[in-house]
Amino acid sequence: MDAVLLMVIVFIGYILAYKVYGKFLSQKIFNLSDKTKTPAVEMEDGKDYVPTKKGIIFGHHFTSIAGTGPIVGPAIGVIWGWLPAVIWVLVGTIVMGAVHDFGALVISLRNQGKSISEVTGNYINKRTRSIFFLIVLLELWIVIAIFGLVIAVIFSMYPQSVFPVWCEIPIAIALGYFLYKKGMNVNLATILAVILMYVTVVLGHFIPITLPTIGGMGPTGTWTIILLIYAFIASTLPVTTLLQPRDYMNAWQLMVAMILLVLGIFASAFFGDLKIVAPAVQVHPEGAPSMWPFLFITIACGAISGFHALVASGTSAKQVRKETDALAVGYGSMIMEGTLATLVIIAVTAGIGIAYQTKDAGVLTGTAAWTQHYSSWAASAGLGSKVAAFVVGGANMISFLGIPKAIAIVIMGVFVASFAGTTLDTATRLQRYVIQELAGNFKIGFLKGKYAATAFAVITALILAFYNGANGKGALTLWPLFGAVNQTLAGLSLIVVTVYLKSKGGAKYLLTAIPAVFMIIMTIWALFINESNFIKSGNILLMIVNAIVIIIAIWVVFEGFTRLLKKQEA
Repeated sequence: MDAVLLMVIVFIGYILAYKVYGKFLSQKIFNLSDKTKTPAVEMEDGKDYVPTKKGIIFGHHFTSIAGTGPIVGPAIGVIWGWLPAVIWVLVGTIVMGAVHDFGALVISLRNQGKSISEVTGNYINKRTRSIFFLIVLLELWIVIAIFGLVIAVIFSMYPQSVFPVWCEIPIAIALGYFLYKKGMNVNLATILAVILMYVTVVLGHFIPITLPTIGGMGPTGTWTIILLIYAFIASTLPVTTLLQPRDYMNAWQLMVAMILLVLGIFASAFFGDLKIVAPAVQVHPEGAPSMWPFLFITIACGAISGFHALVASGTSAKQVRKETDALAVGYGSMIMEGTLATLVIIAVTAGIGIAYQTKDAGVLTGTAAWTQHYSSWAASAGLGSKVAAFVVGGANMISFLGIPKAIAIVIMGVFVASFAGTTLDTATRLQRYVIQELAGNFKIGFLKGKYAATAFAVITALILAFYNGANGKGALTLWPLFGAVNQTLAGLSLIVVTVYLKSKGGAKYLLTAIPAVFMIIMTIWALFINESNFIKSGNILLMIVNAIVIIIAIWVVFEGFTRLLKKQEA
């Protein structure tokens, strides 16, 4: 299929979905009203609860949920063919992911900005709230540890990205200062910040930065420590000092990169030979698990992701100024993430075919290029492989705009590393909120403070990262669990939203109940397959943790649907 035609069809679908279905959800299902005070207004403290303009909070939320998820998931999921990947990303985003994010945000807005875990106690029961917290803690623990490694790996692969990524921090702090302290015009401040950021991208090409081995610790381990220290500092600062302006600025970086990709697709189609070189459907790729249910686990962000519910109900709900802004922030951000996932699919199924450098210095094109990279599940499943497929494919298309390919690769590398950084920042802050909420529930006084709670989050992530050596790759041990855990969380969050809507009367709850049932079936199916594989391989750790996740998932499903049935009887 023609890449340009595919892009246009999907984009039209997203625009119509936002205008029609999103508006319907906002007005008829969740009944958003600006007469209702949001937590940001009612509980404003200048630190966590901060009423924020829609454009800025959209940028913060979008970059926080995006991370590298809509890049790495689709980049590996296309191994089953571009058609299943596109259908899942398009349909999943519109009727599942965006509804999930929107619903979690609205529930939190109507419960003092509390997390989805905490409000579970209000709509199901206190017991379910406690076990829900367990899976959230597990997910965030893995995310914090693994994303320090993700950024470290990207820095090693693309040392030209190091300088611009770290330069984003002072630029973001300055942006926040001039916006909030000096009242500078938002448009002017944004333009200046984005221009300055892209100047550093060009400079990064000329000053690549690599770290030496220090005391037996390689660059990955050193970067992981540095990044987790940074995460501690960033997540304890007031949200307007660094987190919000950096995410807002990164949203513009993403917009620019996406525009370049869109223009690159047109340019490479009209001036080159851009075409989709991947198979439409490939049911049995070498070494890959079955498409059902693992397509829906592998492609999470970009279709539906439980992590988004944590962001929506953890940080974003504390910053939304008006209830009606929730449509753009919750539903709109997920639509934009689906758009990004679509561009990634085109980059790795068409862009990679323009030119692909092999390890023996040869250059392949067309179907041969795609087949070389996606020769098997093992060949395409590694983190570096996922990132490289997107960076190479994207840079190939952007180079048709007259941008030197070397600079295009830096743009793509910075783009990926920056969004991994926003995920690390946000996940650490979210874990702090969760720990503080738990400390309040269980009367653990010293963990109620933000510094102690954040230290606990970072130190436990460090322990996981370094428990098996100085390379900082310890979190990879639990990484095989992440996809199923994340999608289980999405299904459980949808159950909570369903119970909430059921309490409002009518059949509204079916719009979230059906996606909830689908996600629960897919994820529990995947969890049982994983459990069988872990038993066969003798991996005791994964076998135990995965079994715990199965028990939690079944427990919450039972409690949730029991509550729904009781409501029906009433």
